[in-house]
Amino acid sequence: MRNTEASPPSVDTARGGRLFLVATPIGNLEDISFRAVRTLKEAGLIACEDTRRTQILLDHYSIRTCMISYHEHNEMTRAPELVLRMEEGTWLALVSDAGTPLISDPGYRLVRLAIRHGIPVIPIPGVSALVATLAVSGLPPEPFRFAGFLPGRRQRRLSRLHELAGALETLVFYETPHRVNEMLEDAEQILGNRQVVIGREVTKIHEEFLRGTASEVLSLLKARPAKGELTIVIGPPEQTSSEEHAAAPPLGFIRKEMMKLMARNKLSEREALKALAKSTGIRRSNLYRLWQAEKSADR
Repeated sequence: MRNTEASPPSVDTARGGRLFLVATPIGNLEDISFRAVRTLKEAGLIACEDTRRTQILLDHYSIRTCMISYHEHNEMTRAPELVLRMEEGTWLALVSDAGTPLISDPGYRLVRLAIRHGIPVIPIPGVSALVATLAVSGLPPEPFRFAGFLPGRRQRRLSRLHELAGALETLVFYETPHRVNEMLEDAEQILGNRQVVIGREVTKIHEEFLRGTASEVLSLLKARPAKGELTIVIGPPEQTSSEEHAAAPPLGFIRKEMMKLMARNKLSEREALKALAKSTGIRRSNLYRLWQAEKSADR
């Protein structure tokens, strides 16, 4: 295979090292800028997650620049090595397997280290799955909050969703096909049955957008399991009164207060929910949903 780590990068000490963050296509190879192609050709070295994936792009545009692997498993040791090369004059282009580097991809350590060593960091912008899906979702595009991938373990995923429950922005996530059903079930439980749009295989041949409430989209996915890369956009909560603006309580608060009301005050679950809703200003239906979620998390 051409353009491997064994090939020495070109060095120009007169112009000084640079770090270019180059956005690459997320599927369709035509979704790359002229500037990005030129940068990849002129760079002395390309750092990439998977040299095999990047090789496909380089071959398509007849780019002969050599590559070196840079991924989550080697970035702790590879970042200092790459900074040293840039200090010696190498122009380094950082790419991910698809999309914009650092967005749910490795690269943060390298950028921080380069800045610390006074190396210019230059963005070469381009396509991003989260922006593309958000734009066509039909849900409020601003403000929005990008939360990346939720934790794989359910307890941690529920905890993170609890943290996001009080957010009034549109939420954007990335998710894997084998975990998307569980993620949507938990999101509906914690966030409510909000409007959801899932973009899969965005810019690719089988591009598709699924729209509906969380429960409706989940039914579609159960009938026809998802394949390929997924971007999930969840709309903000519907708000009809000022009480719905109350931020979601921290994880564990409802359980603690409910147990206190039921044990010390000898209230039934229904009575305790009513009392807690009155004291916190949170709608009883929202409290009930969060209470059920916390009980489920203990199982």
